[in-house]
Amino acid sequence: MTLIAPPFTRSQRAFERASKVLPGGVNSPVRSCQAVDADPIFIDHADGAFMWDVDQNRYIDYVGSWGPMILGHRHPRVLEALEDALEHGTSFGAPSIAEIELAELIVSSVPSIEMVRLVSSGTEATMSAIRLARAFTKRDMVIKFDGCYHGHADSFLIKAGSGLQTLGISSSPGVPEELAKLTVSLPFNDIDALKAAFKEHDKKIAAIILEPIIGNAGLILPKDGYLEAMRELATKHGALLIFDEVMTGFRVALGGAQQLYKIKPDLTTLGKIIGGGLPVGAYGGRRDIMEMIAPLGSVYQAGTLSGNPLAMAAGTAQLRMLQIPHSYEQLEHRTQRLADGLTELIQKSKVVAQVANVTGMICLFFNKDKVTDLASAQKCDTKKFAKFWQALRDRGIYWPPSQFEAAFISLEHSKQDIDDTLKAVEETLKVI
Repeated sequence: MTLIAPPFTRSQRAFERASKVLPGGVNSPVRSCQAVDADPIFIDHADGAFMWDVDQNRYIDYVGSWGPMILGHRHPRVLEALEDALEHGTSFGAPSIAEIELAELIVSSVPSIEMVRLVSSGTEATMSAIRLARAFTKRDMVIKFDGCYHGHADSFLIKAGSGLQTLGISSSPGVPEELAKLTVSLPFNDIDALKAAFKEHDKKIAAIILEPIIGNAGLILPKDGYLEAMRELATKHGALLIFDEVMTGFRVALGGAQQLYKIKPDLTTLGKIIGGGLPVGAYGGRRDIMEMIAPLGSVYQAGTLSGNPLAMAAGTAQLRMLQIPHSYEQLEHRTQRLADGLTELIQKSKVVAQVANVTGMICLFFNKDKVTDLASAQKCDTKKFAKFWQALRDRGIYWPPSQFEAAFISLEHSKQDIDDTLKAVEETLKVI
Protein backbone atom coordinates (compact mmCIF):
# COMPACT_ATOMS: atom_id res chain seq x y z
CA MET A 1 0.00 0.00 0.00
CA THR A 2 1.32 3.43 -0.99
CA LEU A 3 2.12 5.67 1.95
CA ILE A 4 1.08 9.32 2.00
CA ALA A 5 4.26 11.22 2.70
CA PRO A 6 4.03 13.85 5.46
CA PRO A 7 4.44 16.72 5.98
CA PHE A 8 0.98 17.79 4.86
CA THR A 9 2.30 21.16 3.72
CA ARG A 10 -0.89 22.92 2.67
CA SER A 11 -2.86 21.57 5.62
CA GLN A 12 -0.17 22.85 7.97
CA ARG A 13 -0.25 26.28 6.35
CA ALA A 14 -4.05 26.31 6.57
CA PHE A 15 -3.88 25.36 10.25
CA GLU A 16 -1.42 28.18 10.98
CA ARG A 17 -3.74 30.62 9.22
CA ALA A 18 -6.87 29.28 10.95
CA SER A 19 -5.25 29.42 14.41
CA LYS A 20 -5.04 33.21 14.14
CA VAL A 21 -8.79 33.66 13.79
CA LEU A 22 -10.44 30.46 15.13
CA PRO A 23 -10.00 29.12 18.70
CA GLY A 24 -7.66 26.17 18.29
CA GLY A 25 -7.82 26.63 14.53
CA VAL A 26 -11.13 24.72 14.29
CA ASN A 27 -14.87 25.19 14.72
CA SER A 28 -15.49 21.93 16.62
CA PRO A 29 -13.00 20.53 19.15
CA VAL A 30 -12.54 16.94 17.92
CA ARG A 31 -11.41 18.27 14.51
CA SER A 32 -8.27 19.62 16.15
CA CYS A 33 -6.77 16.09 16.28
CA GLN A 34 -5.10 16.92 19.60
CA ALA A 35 -6.10 13.51 20.98
CA VAL A 36 -4.08 11.75 18.28
CA ASP A 37 -1.00 14.00 18.59
CA ALA A 38 -1.50 15.47 15.14
CA ASP A 39 -2.51 18.66 13.40
CA PRO A 40 -5.84 18.66 11.58
CA ILE A 41 -6.14 17.68 7.94
CA PHE A 42 -7.92 20.33 5.89
CA ILE A 43 -10.32 18.85 3.34
CA ASP A 44 -10.64 20.16 -0.20
CA HIS A 45 -13.43 17.97 -1.60
CA ALA A 46 -15.20 14.63 -1.25
CA ASP A 47 -17.03 12.15 -3.44
CA GLY A 48 -18.62 8.79 -2.67
CA ALA A 49 -16.59 7.03 0.03
CA PHE A 50 -13.55 9.29 -0.44
CA MET A 51 -12.18 12.66 0.66
CA TRP A 52 -9.20 14.62 -0.66
CA ASP A 53 -7.22 17.05 1.48
CA VAL A 54 -5.77 20.36 0.31
CA ASP A 55 -2.51 18.55 -0.50
CA GLN A 56 -4.60 16.26 -2.76
CA ASN A 57 -4.03 13.14 -0.66
CA ARG A 58 -6.99 10.76 -1.03
CA TYR A 59 -8.60 8.99 1.94
CA ILE A 60 -11.25 6.32 2.39
CA ASP A 61 -13.54 8.25 4.71
CA TYR A 62 -14.95 6.66 7.87
CA VAL A 63 -16.05 9.92 9.50
CA GLY A 64 -18.73 10.76 6.94
CA SER A 65 -19.24 14.22 8.43
CA TRP A 66 -19.82 12.38 11.74
CA GLY A 67 -22.71 10.30 10.43
CA PRO A 68 -24.93 12.03 7.88
CA MET A 69 -23.16 10.77 4.75
CA ILE A 70 -24.89 7.39 4.81
CA LEU A 71 -25.26 7.55 1.01
CA GLY A 72 -21.68 8.75 0.60
CA HIS A 73 -20.53 12.24 -0.36
CA ARG A 74 -22.21 14.12 -3.21
CA HIS A 75 -24.92 11.55 -3.87
CA PRO A 76 -26.56 12.44 -7.22
CA ARG A 77 -30.14 12.43 -5.85
CA VAL A 78 -29.19 14.73 -2.97
CA LEU A 79 -27.35 17.11 -5.30
CA GLU A 80 -30.30 17.17 -7.71
CA ALA A 81 -32.65 18.00 -4.85
CA LEU A 82 -30.38 20.84 -3.72
CA GLU A 83 -30.14 22.25 -7.24
CA ASP A 84 -33.92 22.21 -7.59
CA ALA A 85 -34.36 23.88 -4.19
CA LEU A 86 -31.79 26.58 -5.00
CA GLU A 87 -33.88 27.70 -7.97
CA HIS A 88 -36.64 28.67 -5.53
CA GLY A 89 -34.48 30.37 -2.88
CA THR A 90 -32.27 29.63 0.11
CA SER A 91 -34.42 30.74 3.07
CA PHE A 92 -37.95 32.07 3.43
CA GLY A 93 -38.70 32.59 7.13
CA ALA A 94 -42.15 31.25 6.25
CA PRO A 95 -43.65 27.76 5.82
CA SER A 96 -42.90 25.69 2.72
CA ILE A 97 -44.16 22.39 1.33
CA ALA A 98 -40.64 20.96 1.75
CA GLU A 99 -41.06 21.07 5.56
CA ILE A 100 -44.22 18.98 5.37
CA GLU A 101 -42.62 16.39 3.10
CA LEU A 102 -39.67 15.79 5.42
CA ALA A 103 -41.90 15.77 8.52
CA GLU A 104 -44.21 13.20 6.92
CA LEU A 105 -41.25 10.96 6.09
CA ILE A 106 -39.99 11.14 9.68
CA VAL A 107 -43.41 10.44 11.22
CA SER A 108 -44.01 7.48 8.90
CA SER A 109 -40.58 5.97 9.62
CA VAL A 110 -39.90 6.43 13.35
CA PRO A 111 -42.26 4.29 15.50
CA SER A 112 -42.70 6.69 18.41
CA ILE A 113 -43.07 9.99 16.54
CA GLU A 114 -46.61 11.28 15.99
CA MET A 115 -45.63 14.94 15.57
CA VAL A 116 -42.25 16.53 14.92
CA ARG A 117 -40.67 19.98 15.19
CA LEU A 118 -37.78 20.71 12.82
CA VAL A 119 -34.82 22.76 14.11
CA SER A 120 -31.27 23.53 12.97
CA SER A 121 -29.01 21.29 15.07
CA GLY A 122 -28.91 18.27 17.34
CA THR A 123 -28.04 20.48 20.32
CA GLU A 124 -31.12 22.60 19.66
CA ALA A 125 -33.25 19.45 19.40
CA THR A 126 -32.14 17.94 22.71
CA MET A 127 -32.27 21.27 24.54
CA SER A 128 -35.83 21.81 23.32
CA ALA A 129 -36.89 18.25 24.19
CA ILE A 130 -35.74 18.71 27.78
CA ARG A 131 -37.63 22.01 28.11
CA LEU A 132 -40.73 20.30 26.77
CA ALA A 133 -40.34 17.34 29.14
CA ARG A 134 -39.99 19.65 32.13
CA ALA A 135 -43.10 21.55 31.12
CA PHE A 136 -45.14 18.40 30.52
CA THR A 137 -44.21 16.71 33.81
CA LYS A 138 -43.95 19.92 35.87
CA ARG A 139 -40.66 18.58 37.24
CA ASP A 140 -37.08 19.88 36.95
CA MET A 141 -34.53 17.08 37.29
CA VAL A 142 -33.06 15.16 34.35
CA ILE A 143 -31.23 11.83 34.34
CA LYS A 144 -28.51 11.32 31.75
CA PHE A 145 -25.74 8.75 31.44
CA ASP A 146 -21.96 8.95 31.67
CA GLY A 147 -20.44 9.18 28.20
CA CYS A 148 -23.66 10.10 26.41
CA TYR A 149 -23.34 13.36 24.50
CA HIS A 150 -26.46 15.40 23.83
CA GLY A 151 -24.92 18.57 22.46
CA HIS A 152 -23.40 21.47 24.34
CA ALA A 153 -26.41 22.91 26.16
CA ASP A 154 -25.63 23.57 29.85
CA SER A 155 -27.80 20.73 31.17
CA PHE A 156 -25.83 18.10 29.26
CA LEU A 157 -22.22 19.01 29.97
CA ILE A 158 -22.05 16.74 33.01
CA LYS A 159 -19.84 13.64 32.48
CA ALA A 160 -20.54 13.89 28.76
CA GLY A 161 -18.95 12.06 25.87
CA SER A 162 -17.65 13.19 22.47
CA GLY A 163 -15.14 16.06 22.57
CA LEU A 164 -15.31 16.33 26.36
CA GLN A 165 -13.83 12.84 26.66
CA THR A 166 -11.49 13.34 23.74
CA LEU A 167 -9.97 16.42 25.37
CA GLY A 168 -10.16 15.00 28.91
CA ILE A 169 -12.83 17.41 30.15
CA SER A 170 -15.48 15.95 32.48
CA SER A 171 -17.68 19.04 32.45
CA SER A 172 -17.41 22.58 31.19
CA PRO A 173 -16.72 25.84 33.01
CA GLY A 174 -19.57 28.26 32.55
CA VAL A 175 -22.26 25.80 33.62
CA PRO A 176 -24.00 27.24 36.72
CA GLU A 177 -23.82 24.97 39.75
CA GLU A 178 -27.55 25.41 40.32
CA LEU A 179 -28.27 24.01 36.86
CA ALA A 180 -25.74 21.21 37.21
CA LYS A 181 -27.56 20.06 40.37
CA LEU A 182 -30.66 19.42 38.26
CA THR A 183 -28.80 16.84 36.17
CA VAL A 184 -28.04 13.37 37.54
CA SER A 185 -25.48 11.41 35.50
CA LEU A 186 -25.46 7.64 35.95
CA PRO A 187 -23.31 4.77 34.61
CA PHE A 188 -24.69 3.29 31.37
CA ASN A 189 -25.91 -0.32 31.40
CA ASP A 190 -26.47 -0.25 35.19
CA ILE A 191 -30.20 -0.59 35.86
CA ASP A 192 -29.65 -0.75 39.63
CA ALA A 193 -28.14 2.74 39.55
CA LEU A 194 -31.23 4.01 37.75
CA LYS A 195 -33.52 2.36 40.30
CA ALA A 196 -31.54 4.00 43.11
CA ALA A 197 -31.83 7.42 41.46
CA PHE A 198 -35.58 7.09 41.22
CA LYS A 199 -35.75 5.96 44.83
CA GLU A 200 -33.82 9.07 45.90
CA HIS A 201 -35.44 11.68 43.65
CA ASP A 202 -38.67 10.04 42.36
CA LYS A 203 -41.25 12.83 41.79
CA LYS A 204 -38.54 15.38 40.95
CA ILE A 205 -37.39 13.58 37.77
CA ALA A 206 -38.85 15.01 34.56
CA ALA A 207 -37.04 12.82 32.07
CA ILE A 208 -34.44 10.21 31.29
CA ILE A 209 -32.38 11.09 28.21
CA LEU A 210 -29.84 8.78 26.62
CA GLU A 211 -28.24 7.60 23.43
CA PRO A 212 -29.82 4.12 23.19
CA ILE A 213 -26.58 3.11 21.47
CA ILE A 214 -23.74 5.30 22.70
CA GLY A 215 -21.69 6.68 19.82
CA ASN A 216 -19.86 9.42 21.68
CA ALA A 217 -17.70 7.32 24.00
CA GLY A 218 -16.67 4.98 21.24
CA LEU A 219 -19.53 2.61 20.38
CA ILE A 220 -21.31 1.05 23.35
CA LEU A 221 -24.35 -1.20 22.94
CA PRO A 222 -27.05 -1.64 25.59
CA LYS A 223 -27.10 -4.92 27.49
CA ASP A 224 -30.02 -7.26 26.94
CA GLY A 225 -33.07 -6.02 28.83
CA TYR A 226 -31.52 -2.67 29.81
CA LEU A 227 -33.67 -0.44 27.62
CA GLU A 228 -36.81 -2.45 28.43
CA ALA A 229 -36.22 -2.02 32.17
CA MET A 230 -35.60 1.70 31.65
CA ARG A 231 -38.89 2.05 29.78
CA GLU A 232 -40.74 0.35 32.63
CA LEU A 233 -39.12 2.53 35.30
CA ALA A 234 -39.87 5.76 33.43
CA THR A 235 -43.53 4.80 33.05
CA LYS A 236 -43.81 3.67 36.67
CA HIS A 237 -42.41 6.94 38.04
CA GLY A 238 -44.13 9.33 35.62
CA ALA A 239 -40.94 10.49 33.90
CA LEU A 240 -40.58 10.84 30.14
CA LEU A 241 -38.12 8.66 28.25
CA ILE A 242 -36.15 10.56 25.61
CA PHE A 243 -34.04 8.73 23.04
CA ASP A 244 -31.30 10.88 21.56
CA GLU A 245 -31.11 9.37 18.08
CA VAL A 246 -29.24 12.25 16.49
CA MET A 247 -26.57 9.69 15.59
CA THR A 248 -28.53 6.42 15.36
CA GLY A 249 -31.72 7.73 13.75
CA PHE A 250 -32.00 6.45 10.15
CA ARG A 251 -28.54 4.90 10.49
CA VAL A 252 -28.83 1.64 12.42
CA ALA A 253 -32.30 1.08 10.95
CA LEU A 254 -34.88 3.16 9.09
CA GLY A 255 -36.70 3.68 12.38
CA GLY A 256 -33.52 4.08 14.40
CA ALA A 257 -32.41 2.21 17.52
CA GLN A 258 -35.98 2.19 18.84
CA GLN A 259 -36.99 0.03 15.87
CA LEU A 260 -33.95 -2.19 16.38
CA TYR A 261 -34.70 -2.78 20.08
CA LYS A 262 -38.50 -2.46 19.85
CA ILE A 263 -38.65 0.24 22.55
CA LYS A 264 -41.02 3.21 22.26
CA PRO A 265 -39.69 6.40 23.91
CA ASP A 266 -41.95 9.36 24.67
CA LEU A 267 -39.72 11.81 22.78
CA THR A 268 -36.97 11.35 20.19
CA THR A 269 -34.31 13.75 18.98
CA LEU A 270 -32.90 13.49 15.46
CA GLY A 271 -30.28 15.15 13.27
CA LYS A 272 -27.38 14.21 10.99
CA ILE A 273 -28.97 12.01 8.31
CA ILE A 274 -32.29 13.88 8.07
CA GLY A 275 -30.44 16.86 6.59
CA GLY A 276 -28.55 15.00 3.90
CA GLY A 277 -25.34 16.70 5.03
CA LEU A 278 -26.83 20.14 5.75
CA PRO A 279 -27.36 21.59 9.26
CA VAL A 280 -30.57 20.18 10.72
CA GLY A 281 -32.19 18.72 13.83
CA ALA A 282 -35.62 17.61 14.98
CA TYR A 283 -37.51 16.46 18.04
CA GLY A 284 -40.78 14.61 18.08
CA GLY A 285 -42.93 12.12 19.92
CA ARG A 286 -46.33 11.63 21.45
CA ARG A 287 -48.98 13.99 20.12
CA ASP A 288 -50.20 15.01 23.60
CA ILE A 289 -46.66 16.12 24.51
CA MET A 290 -45.81 17.82 21.21
CA GLU A 291 -49.06 19.82 21.26
CA MET A 292 -47.60 21.80 24.18
CA ILE A 293 -45.17 23.56 21.81
CA ALA A 294 -45.91 27.13 20.67
CA PRO A 295 -47.90 28.32 18.83
CA LEU A 296 -50.26 25.44 19.71
CA GLY A 297 -49.17 25.41 23.36
CA SER A 298 -47.21 27.54 25.79
CA VAL A 299 -43.71 25.95 25.58
CA TYR A 300 -41.73 28.42 23.52
CA GLN A 301 -39.15 27.42 20.93
CA ALA A 302 -38.40 29.19 17.67
CA GLY A 303 -35.75 29.39 14.95
CA THR A 304 -35.36 31.56 11.87
CA LEU A 305 -33.63 28.79 9.92
CA SER A 306 -35.79 25.93 11.22
CA GLY A 307 -37.12 24.02 8.22
CA ASN A 308 -34.57 25.61 5.91
CA PRO A 309 -35.62 24.66 2.34
CA LEU A 310 -32.17 23.45 1.30
CA ALA A 311 -31.83 21.14 4.32
CA MET A 312 -35.41 19.92 3.81
CA ALA A 313 -34.76 19.07 0.16
CA ALA A 314 -31.48 17.27 0.84
CA GLY A 315 -32.91 15.37 3.81
CA THR A 316 -36.05 14.30 1.96
CA ALA A 317 -34.01 13.03 -0.98
CA GLN A 318 -31.74 11.06 1.34
CA LEU A 319 -34.55 9.47 3.37
CA ARG A 320 -36.35 8.42 0.20
CA MET A 321 -33.20 6.67 -1.00
CA LEU A 322 -32.97 4.86 2.33
CA GLN A 323 -36.49 3.53 1.86
CA ILE A 324 -35.31 1.47 -1.11
CA PRO A 325 -35.67 -2.22 -0.14
CA HIS A 326 -32.58 -3.95 1.26
CA SER A 327 -30.63 -0.70 1.84
CA TYR A 328 -30.02 -1.54 5.50
CA GLU A 329 -29.23 -5.17 4.73
CA GLN A 330 -26.51 -3.91 2.40
CA LEU A 331 -25.21 -1.50 5.02
CA GLU A 332 -25.20 -4.26 7.65
CA HIS A 333 -23.27 -6.55 5.30
CA ARG A 334 -20.60 -3.90 4.66
CA THR A 335 -20.30 -3.13 8.37
CA GLN A 336 -20.02 -6.79 9.33
CA ARG A 337 -17.39 -7.42 6.66
CA LEU A 338 -15.24 -4.68 8.17
CA ALA A 339 -15.91 -5.83 11.75
CA ASP A 340 -15.09 -9.47 11.00
CA GLY A 341 -11.94 -8.46 9.17
CA LEU A 342 -10.76 -6.24 12.04
CA THR A 343 -11.45 -8.99 14.57
CA GLU A 344 -9.46 -11.51 12.56
CA LEU A 345 -6.50 -9.15 12.15
CA ILE A 346 -6.45 -8.36 15.88
CA GLN A 347 -6.48 -12.05 16.76
CA LYS A 348 -3.48 -12.61 14.49
CA SER A 349 -1.55 -9.63 15.88
CA LYS A 350 0.00 -8.91 19.26
CA VAL A 351 -2.21 -5.84 19.70
CA VAL A 352 -4.88 -5.96 22.41
CA ALA A 353 -8.16 -4.51 21.14
CA GLN A 354 -11.92 -5.05 20.94
CA VAL A 355 -14.31 -4.46 18.03
CA ALA A 356 -17.82 -3.13 18.62
CA ASN A 357 -20.28 -2.70 15.76
CA VAL A 358 -23.89 -2.22 14.76
CA THR A 359 -25.34 -1.47 11.33
CA GLY A 360 -23.47 1.50 9.87
CA MET A 361 -21.25 2.09 12.92
CA ILE A 362 -18.04 0.56 14.23
CA CYS A 363 -15.35 1.18 16.85
CA LEU A 364 -11.96 -0.32 17.63
CA PHE A 365 -11.25 -0.08 21.36
CA PHE A 366 -7.64 -0.55 22.47
CA ASN A 367 -8.76 -2.36 25.59
CA LYS A 368 -8.38 -5.95 26.79
CA ASP A 369 -11.98 -6.12 28.04
CA LYS A 370 -15.33 -5.52 26.36
CA VAL A 371 -16.46 -1.92 26.72
CA THR A 372 -19.89 -1.61 28.35
CA ASP A 373 -19.83 1.90 29.83
CA LEU A 374 -17.75 5.06 30.07
CA ALA A 375 -15.58 3.72 32.91
CA SER A 376 -14.45 0.74 30.81
CA ALA A 377 -13.97 2.96 27.75
CA GLN A 378 -11.66 5.21 29.76
CA LYS A 379 -9.33 2.24 30.33
CA CYS A 380 -8.43 2.21 26.64
CA ASP A 381 -4.85 2.85 25.56
CA THR A 382 -5.29 6.26 23.96
CA LYS A 383 -1.58 6.53 23.11
CA LYS A 384 -1.85 3.31 21.14
CA PHE A 385 -4.93 4.66 19.41
CA ALA A 386 -3.06 7.84 18.44
CA LYS A 387 -0.34 5.77 16.76
CA PHE A 388 -3.04 3.70 15.06
CA TRP A 389 -4.77 6.80 13.72
CA GLN A 390 -1.56 8.35 12.41
CA ALA A 391 -0.52 5.13 10.68
CA LEU A 392 -3.94 4.78 9.04
CA ARG A 393 -3.85 8.40 7.92
CA ASP A 394 -0.49 7.80 6.29
CA ARG A 395 -2.05 4.86 4.42
CA GLY A 396 -5.00 6.84 3.10
CA ILE A 397 -7.63 5.95 5.70
CA TYR A 398 -9.49 8.77 7.46
CA TRP A 399 -10.66 7.30 10.79
CA PRO A 400 -12.27 9.43 13.54
CA PRO A 401 -9.42 11.21 15.37
CA SER A 402 -10.52 10.06 18.82
CA GLN A 403 -10.72 6.76 20.69
CA PHE A 404 -14.06 8.01 21.99
CA GLU A 405 -15.87 8.38 18.66
CA ALA A 406 -17.59 5.82 16.46
CA ALA A 407 -16.63 5.37 12.81
CA PHE A 408 -19.30 5.36 10.11
CA ILE A 409 -19.80 3.15 7.08
CA SER A 410 -21.78 4.35 4.07
CA LEU A 411 -23.57 2.56 1.25
CA GLU A 412 -20.77 3.84 -1.01
CA HIS A 413 -18.07 1.83 0.78
CA SER A 414 -17.42 -0.99 -1.66
CA LYS A 415 -16.02 -4.45 -0.99
CA GLN A 416 -12.74 -3.19 -2.43
CA ASP A 417 -12.74 -0.14 -0.15
CA ILE A 418 -13.22 -2.34 2.89
CA ASP A 419 -10.55 -4.79 1.73
CA ASP A 420 -8.15 -1.87 1.17
CA THR A 421 -8.97 -0.62 4.66
CA LEU A 422 -8.25 -4.01 6.17
CA LYS A 423 -4.93 -4.15 4.32
CA ALA A 424 -4.02 -0.76 5.80
CA VAL A 425 -5.03 -1.94 9.27
CA GLU A 426 -2.95 -5.11 8.87
CA GLU A 427 0.12 -3.01 8.08
CA THR A 428 -0.72 -0.56 10.87
CA LEU A 429 -0.99 -3.23 13.55
CA LYS A 430 2.57 -4.30 12.72
CA VAL A 431 4.05 -0.83 13.30
CA ILE A 432 2.19 0.58 16.32
